[in-house]
Amino acid sequence: MAGKNVCVLGASGAVGQQMIQCLEEADFPIENLTLLASASSAGTVAKFKGEDITIQETKDGCFDGIDIVLSAVENPVAKAWLPKAVEAGATVVDNSSAYRLQDDVPLVIADVNPEDIEKNNGIIANPNCATIIALLALAPLHKKATIKRIVCSTYQAASGAGMPGINELLAQQKAIAEGREVDAPKAFVDQLAMNLIPDIGGIGENLYTSEEMKMQNEGRKILHHPELRVNCTCVRVPIARSHSESITVEFEEEMTPELARELLGAADGVKVIDDVKSDNAQERYPMPLYTSDQDLVYVGRIREDISALDPKKSLTLWCTGDQIRIGAATNAVKIAQHLV
Repeated sequence: MAGKNVCVLGASGAVGQQMIQCLEEADFPIENLTLLASASSAGTVAKFKGEDITIQETKDGCFDGIDIVLSAVENPVAKAWLPKAVEAGATVVDNSSAYRLQDDVPLVIADVNPEDIEKNNGIIANPNCATIIALLALAPLHKKATIKRIVCSTYQAASGAGMPGINELLAQQKAIAEGREVDAPKAFVDQLAMNLIPDIGGIGENLYTSEEMKMQNEGRKILHHPELRVNCTCVRVPIARSHSESITVEFEEEMTPELARELLGAADGVKVIDDVKSDNAQERYPMPLYTSDQDLVYVGRIREDISALDPKKSLTLWCTGDQIRIGAATNAVKIAQHLV
């Protein structure tokens, strides 16, 4: 396969660094790898296949000759630079939310709706991390029985806020362990260590946060299911990595726990961990500690929704996955693999 000129935009951040690692792990066909970031990060060095690559400043002309851009920058930077990358002839896989709901931009989970990649006009959007984790667990069930409604609570790791989130949590935990006063929070609205924060993305006029609305709005687009109804509560929790989600889902058709286990056991990107009688806790149910730094969404605690009017058409399950990898970087690289 002919090598491509690939660029990682935002290469100094947590997701950008993970994109570089995932490209290497995938043995992606690269002729030249360009790493871009802000002026403050320019000059720093990243490793790729044993070689040092210097991160360059993002500036006019930096996308000339680039075939594929993997973007891991915030919305304002994405809006400023990604149209220039497309104008220069590149195809962009964007991890920000800037273009996700734009009609002419496909929103893709590579193991769910890869056929939408072909509809791009230069930009392909990577969904929100919590949306990716949930839909990898739910899409195989939706294909069989059609989802009507989802009620979801997420338990999202500090790294969802990037390196500043991880560093702030670790600093707070260290201060508490040493009996010192915790510094005023910057990455989160309040202290995260020894705490839970039910506010990710800021609360809107309807009293739901922007993060909570993403699962409905993005889920409708990815599943091509405009009638999908979602009630979501997103909570930041004091762990470093991997998001977890408690999901109750109502279907149009019958969906038993036994059928769900069968479908999920055969699905790409999913691992069923659901032996509640096991003496080994790691075999009983998914936990974020054991799903970090790998690319599968673990699904377990699959059971009937005993509150439903028809329990044969409603399930509750628990899933967890590494939001930096499969919730962001790995999915972006998988999309890029489809492109080539």
